[in-house]
Amino acid sequence: MSRTLDTLLRPSLLAVAIALGAPLASPLLIAAEQASSVRAYNLPAAPLAGTLNQIASQAGLALTLNPALASGKTSAPVQGPFDAQGALREALRGTGLQLEQSSAGTFTLVAIPEGVMALPATNITGQAGQQESAWGPVQGYLATRTAAGTKTDTALVEAPRSISVATREQMQDRNVQNLDDAVKYMPGIVSASYGSDTRYDWMRVRGFEPTQFLDGLPLPRGVYANPKAETWNLDRIALLRGPASSVYGQTPPGGLLDMVSRRPSAESSHAIQVQYGSDNYRQINFASTGKIDDDGRFLYGVSGVVRDAGTQVDHIDNKRYNIAPSLTWNIDTDTKLTLLSQFTRDDTGTTSQFLPIQGTKIKSPLGEISHHKNLGDPDYEFYDRTYYALGYAFEHRFNDTWQFKQNLRYTKSELSFQQLTVGSYAYSPADAAGTISRSTTNVDENIGQFALDNHFQADFATGDITHTVLLGLDHQRTDTSFRTIYGTASSINIFNPVNSVPTVRPTGDAYYDYNQKTVQTGLYAQDQMALDNWRLTLGGREDWVHQGTTYFNKLDATNTDRSKNFSGNAALSYVFDSGFVPYLSYAESFQPASNASVDPVKSYKPTEGQQWELGIKYQPPGSNTLLSAAVYDLTQKNVLVTRIGAGNQSITDQAGEVKVKGLELEAVSDVTENLKVIAAYTLAKSEVQTGIYKGNRLQLMPNQQASLWTDYTWHTGVLDGLGIGFGARYTGNTYGDQANTWLGKANAYTVFDGAVHYDLGRLDNSLKGASVKLNATNLFNKDYLSTCDGSYCYFGDQRSVVASATYQW
Repeated sequence: MSRTLDTLLRPSLLAVAIALGAPLASPLLIAAEQASSVRAYNLPAAPLAGTLNQIASQAGLALTLNPALASGKTSAPVQGPFDAQGALREALRGTGLQLEQSSAGTFTLVAIPEGVMALPATNITGQAGQQESAWGPVQGYLATRTAAGTKTDTALVEAPRSISVATREQMQDRNVQNLDDAVKYMPGIVSASYGSDTRYDWMRVRGFEPTQFLDGLPLPRGVYANPKAETWNLDRIALLRGPASSVYGQTPPGGLLDMVSRRPSAESSHAIQVQYGSDNYRQINFASTGKIDDDGRFLYGVSGVVRDAGTQVDHIDNKRYNIAPSLTWNIDTDTKLTLLSQFTRDDTGTTSQFLPIQGTKIKSPLGEISHHKNLGDPDYEFYDRTYYALGYAFEHRFNDTWQFKQNLRYTKSELSFQQLTVGSYAYSPADAAGTISRSTTNVDENIGQFALDNHFQADFATGDITHTVLLGLDHQRTDTSFRTIYGTASSINIFNPVNSVPTVRPTGDAYYDYNQKTVQTGLYAQDQMALDNWRLTLGGREDWVHQGTTYFNKLDATNTDRSKNFSGNAALSYVFDSGFVPYLSYAESFQPASNASVDPVKSYKPTEGQQWELGIKYQPPGSNTLLSAAVYDLTQKNVLVTRIGAGNQSITDQAGEVKVKGLELEAVSDVTENLKVIAAYTLAKSEVQTGIYKGNRLQLMPNQQASLWTDYTWHTGVLDGLGIGFGARYTGNTYGDQANTWLGKANAYTVFDGAVHYDLGRLDNSLKGASVKLNATNLFNKDYLSTCDGSYCYFGDQRSVVASATYQW
C-alpha cells in the first residue's frame, strides 16, 4: 500500500473502529431538554412564530419551525405559571398545530392530522426526569449541554467546536485525583507531560498549554505558584480545543479547560469517602448540600479533601487540606446569588525529579536510576503553597428576553519552594562512577488576582430567525511577585544517592526579583442564530492589556507594555433530523507574553492564533451516544525563534510561526444502564515554519494517541451490584527539545487502567448508599519515560492501586 493511500485510509479505518466500539442504539429514549422550572408568563396573543421562538430560546429548548405552518397564525395568550413545554402548548391552543419530538432530540412544529383529537401532552423530561444545565451535574458519562466556547447554555451536539466533557460520574468511576487524570481519555490533549508532579498539572492541547477557567473566570498563572484544581470539588470539566479569545480574551491557540464547581442543591445529598492505596496514600473526601430553610431560599454546599500520603519518590509527601464552602440565595424567582469559596494548603515536593540522561535514556553499565530514589535533599526541599479564593455567581432575569450574569472572584496563591537539581547532561554530566553536581533553586512567589465577568444575554426572534445574543465586559487585575535565588549543593551519586553534606540556602543576589502587574479589559459580543435547521454563530472581542514590571534586582528598572487585540469567530452548522450535525468554524486567539524577561529592556508582542475546523457530530436517534469527528488547521504567529543572520550571528526575534494540523475522533456513550464507553483517537502533525528549528515538531506533542475506557455494572442476577472498568491509553513518541534530537526523544507507550466496584446496598437494604471500589492505574506496571528534554528525563507513573469506601445518603 502506498504511503499516501495509507495516510488517507488509516484515520478512516480508526474512525469506523471507534464508531463500532460504541453501540448506536439503546432501549432508553433520550427525551429533549426542557426547562423544568415553573415561571410566570404574561404573553399576549401575537404572531405564533415569534411567541414560540421566544419561549423556546429563553428555556434553552431546540425548536424547529416550518415558516409555512406558522405563517399567518396567532398564538393563544400565555398567562400564568407554566414550565417551558407547558407554555409552548398553551401558545398552540386553537392553532391546529402541535409539538413533536424529532429524532435528533429537538422539537418540531407539525400539523394535527384531520380527525385526530389533540390530547394533553405529557411533559417530556431529560434522563432521570431532570433537566441538565451547562453549569450543573450530569447523570452518566454523556453531557448534553455545555457553555464552553459560548458562555451560554448550548446543546453539546450543536456546539460548532471540538468539546469533550468529563462528568462527575466518569471521574468517580476512574478515581480521578487531578486534572491530568481527568483528561487522559480525551482526544487532542497530552497530560502528565513530565510524569507525576504533585505541584501542577502539565498538559498540552493541540500542542499548546491550555488556560484553566473555573466557574467562568480564569485561574491565575505564574511560574511555580499555579493553583492545582481539586477535582473532587468539580461537577464537570470541559475541554475546548482550539482558539477561544473572541469570548474568553487572552488564551492560547490550543484551547482551554472550563471547570464547573459543585454548587448547592435543594435536594439534600451527603457523601463521605475514605481511601487508602499505594505509597501509603490516605485521603478523606466529603461533600454535603441541601436546604437551610424550609422554603429553599437559602441552600448550602460544602466539599473538601484531607490527604496525607507518600509518593512514588522516597521522602516526598503529598499532603493537601482543602475545603470549598458555597451558599445560594434564591432572592426571587428571577434572581439568584451563589457564593463560592475555597481554601487549599499543599505540602509536597518535586516528584518529577529532573533525572539525568545517563541511567535513564543512556544506558549505564552501573544500572538504571531508581524510580523511587530521591536525588535531592529531603531535609532541605519543600513546596508549600497556600491558595484561597472567594467569589460569587449572580444572575437576574429582567423579562422574557433579557437576563444578566456576573461572575466575580478574588484569588490568592502564596508559595515558598526549595529544590535541588542535578547537573544537566550538556554542561555537567555524571562521571564514570555516577557522581554528579547539584544546584539549588529557592523561590518565593505570590500571585493575587481579581477577575470579573459581566454579560447580558438576550433571547428573541426576528421573523423566522431566533437569536441568543451575548454582550459582555470582563476585567482582570493580576499582581505577581517573584524572587528566585540559585545556589550550589554537594554532589551525589545517581545510583546510590546519599546526602552527606547539609544543604545551605544561598544568601546572594537574586537572579529573578520582580513585581509584575497586569490589567486586562475585554469587550465582547456574540450572536447564536437559528433558522429552521441552520445554525450560525458570529462573535468578536476587543481586548486592552497593560503590563508593568519592576525589576528589583536591576536597580528597580521598569518595563511597560501596552497592547490591544481584536479576536473574532464564526461558525455555520446544520442540524439534520437524523442526528448528524456537520459544522465549519473559524476562530482566533491572542496571548500576551507572561512573566518577566531577565532583561528589563525586552518586550514581546502577543502571540496570535487562527484556526479553521471542519467537523461532524452524530447523536443517534434514541440513544445516549455522541460521536464526534473534526479536522483542523491551526497557525500560531509572533513566536520567539532563533535564526542565523548576517555574519553568521544568532538572532532571536518574533518572526516565528507554527502550524498544527490534525484529526480527532471521540465516542461517548451511556450504551445501556449497565454499559458506559469512552473512546478517542488523535492524529496530529505539528511543524515549526521558521528559524533554526524549521521543519521540526512541537515539543511534547505526539503524532498519534488513542484511548478506550469502558465500565460494565450488573443490576440483576448473581452479580447484581458488581461493576468492572477497564481502560487502555496509547501515546505516540514525543520530543522534549526543540532540536528534536535522540536525547530529547521519548518512545511511544501503552498503559492500562482497571477498576472493580460493588454496591453494598445490593446485599442488604441496611447498607444502602455504601459502596467499595478498587482502582489501578498503569495496571501492568509499564516502565516508560514520559518525556526527555535533551538534558533530563522523567519517568511515567508506575502502578498505583487505591481502595475506596464510600457512603452516600
